Amino acid sequence: MASVLREPTSATLPLGKLAPEQALRRLELTIVRRMEGFLQGDHRGLLPGPGSETNDARAYVPGDDVRKMDWAVTARTRTPHVRDTIADRELEVWALLDVTPSMNWGTEGVTKRDLGIAAIATIGFLGQQMGDRFGGLIMRPETMVRIPARSGRMALYSLLSRMLSEPIVRDRTEGPYSLAKGIDQLARTQRRRGLRVIVSDFLSPGDTELDPDVPPEWERALRRLAVRNQVICVEVVDRREVELPDVGDILIRDPESDFARYVNTSDAAARARFNAASAAQRERIRVALRRAGAGHIQLRTDRDWVQDIARFVLAYRRVAASLHQPPQGVSK
Repeated sequence: MASVLREPTSATLPLGKLAPEQALRRLELTIVRRMEGFLQGDHRGLLPGPGSETNDARAYVPGDDVRKMDWAVTARTRTPHVRDTIADRELEVWALLDVTPSMNWGTEGVTKRDLGIAAIATIGFLGQQMGDRFGGLIMRPETMVRIPARSGRMALYSLLSRMLSEPIVRDRTEGPYSLAKGIDQLARTQRRRGLRVIVSDFLSPGDTELDPDVPPEWERALRRLAVRNQVICVEVVDRREVELPDVGDILIRDPESDFARYVNTSDAAARARFNAASAAQRERIRVALRRAGAGHIQLRTDRDWVQDIARFVLAYRRVAASLHQPPQGVSK
């Protein structure tokens, strides 16, 4: 439980102790061999479709979708024409990794931050086989680090290595960036439509609200991002954030504020109140992500994250089309 007793100083993934190339290669083999048996289809995007890029016009034939009529060409030629779209074979994926101090927590040998990087690696390795471009943003409290989108295995290696080697953010580090502002910057700077992956614990300093009808501060930004993009939110959770252990008196401290309080965990009533509040907090996050139209996967440091992602992808393929319908009156 070293990550509880002191702030981590480096990556906690066992692979990070190896040379970066060897570590990432082994990570790729672990993911690809275990995921290939679960996934089907040629397109690695989780929401395959006809695409959004327009193709050449062609003559109308019975059975064509009349909504694709090209009236300009039809008027010039006096023959009905339709304009097809080109299927999206190259997906542009951008991952936003939250590395604020609360992500340094971990009691199962891995921090939430490194578990989030493992999730990004999973999605990246699935996409790079089809030539998808993958880029990343690392959100620190004081700045945003941008890693340009590139395709290919070595580009993905470079991105993951950069994320693993990113310096640890010290507790109570202050800055202008919150999750809401990070999502807004992702939406503003990456204009090409594609897949967006948000990796965070979705906890905001000072937010003690438990009512699911009260939206978190980041929900509005996430809604705007989901209008033009397919969004998947990876919520990373440590076991001791949702299940308080019976270990006597302990100090509970917020790494992003000055809040600190001693709690007697041997008191069953105190543990019950804590666990109930934590469950309500996570339910509020789940409801907010659903309202925003984003896919939601929860990963825990004490569970097999590869299996969790595989189950999510299988279920997500069936519901993605309905989940990502744009708000009424908005053309996607």
